[in-house]
Amino acid sequence: MATPLKPYPAYKPAGVPWLQQVPEHWDMLPNRGLVRKRKVLVGKRHKEYQLLSLTKQGIIVRDLSTGKGKFSADMGTSQEVRKGDLVFCLFDVPETPRTVGLSSHDGMITGAYTVFETIGNGSAEYFDYYYRAMDDRKMLGPLYSGLRNTIPLDRLLVAKTPQPPPVEQHLIVRYLHALDAKVKRYIRTKRTLIARLQEQKQAIIQRAVTRGLDPERSPGAPSGVKLKPSGVEWLGEVPEHWEVKKLKYVISEPLRYGANEAAEHTRTDWPRYIRITDFGYDGALRPETFRSLKPEIAQDYLVSAGDLLFARSGATVGKAFLVRSLTGEACHAGYLIRARPDQSIVLPEFLYTYTQTGAFNEWKELTFNTATIQNIGADKYATLSVPVPSIEEQRRILQWLNETLTPVNRAIGIAQREIQTLLEYHTRLIADVVTGAVDVTAAAKAMAVEAEEVMEEEPLSMAAEGEAEYGEDTEL
Repeated sequence: MATPLKPYPAYKPAGVPWLQQVPEHWDMLPNRGLVRKRKVLVGKRHKEYQLLSLTKQGIIVRDLSTGKGKFSADMGTSQEVRKGDLVFCLFDVPETPRTVGLSSHDGMITGAYTVFETIGNGSAEYFDYYYRAMDDRKMLGPLYSGLRNTIPLDRLLVAKTPQPPPVEQHLIVRYLHALDAKVKRYIRTKRTLIARLQEQKQAIIQRAVTRGLDPERSPGAPSGVKLKPSGVEWLGEVPEHWEVKKLKYVISEPLRYGANEAAEHTRTDWPRYIRITDFGYDGALRPETFRSLKPEIAQDYLVSAGDLLFARSGATVGKAFLVRSLTGEACHAGYLIRARPDQSIVLPEFLYTYTQTGAFNEWKELTFNTATIQNIGADKYATLSVPVPSIEEQRRILQWLNETLTPVNRAIGIAQREIQTLLEYHTRLIADVVTGAVDVTAAAKAMAVEAEEVMEEEPLSMAAEGEAEYGEDTEL
């Protein structure tokens, strides 16, 4: 991709509110001339189809055996999807993880989505890239309306989409495939580094918060402490002077589910409505995802700094989040369970750190094995066994971990920021390419053939494969 990218020599007005101009030789065609709705219900044949889902990573095949995510009670109302079909989610557009996807699978998808097939000479891949770029930059606002921010089908079909000449569309897609491949190789390398650092970090944490620190050795050396059986198989031995308590006995209030409300408001004078997607990879609440809830509803679900929020279902089931600080009032979403530590027994940071151990992960897996679906409700979280040293010892452990893990956390943070920066560049460049802000035809022609190969279904996101970036699949 060494060929310099330059603008086209001449432009004309695009004639759509989300795009100012396009190259002069490009057409602007209504979508009804490019795609048409296709709805074929699978009915009683649903067992013949694999279930598909539209996620941030694109259209994926769902594994029904895991129980993860949401499923329709009546699979017969699902609709057929073929390879090459385009799938749109035309409601809750600002909040949904992904508005459009091009299917590389045959299967079925819930009837809440809208399936299109291409007609005419337009490229489905170019169409997909274009609307993904518009979705990533949240530029489709002029198309949707109503409380659920829905795009009416008729409005989408009369909307115009840029159409480069067919040969140019092919070159654009070729260039973007190669771009995807390079970005994915880089992200895969960084993810491997992060995974190794996380394993090292988890081992250090596991040792400290389940075995303690040895005061007779160098500061913080986690060895030489006299141990006793914890009485919990997956926890193993703990220091003989520690207690092991159920979670329900180390919190000051009963575990509390959140509010089952849609995230529709952004009023800063209302309490913030905390969802999983509000937590960044660094654990802090992200200001750019702010949503609010009416005070009269929020008052029953308020959270405070120091609260832990446990995910009870979906792609992030079993994850824990610590609310370290808040500006103003806040409440939490219904798929999160609030745990308020009794700080005379356990420090919030110590309890949160414990949820980052292999022991906690083993408890989650055992909990899943006894459940019909991957769901951890308040009743199960309440029985979680927690090792409890004295408050003073908890402070010493946290201080030692902070000092010991600082270089590891710094390396992880650098790698995560590098991924984030590359993803932001990748998103901007795709938008520039599919809207004609830059001309990539010469660069595409100059590419070696092997550069077109795209990594196997590797997601372009901050999340590892199989996760939904701290969120859940689109709610239907």
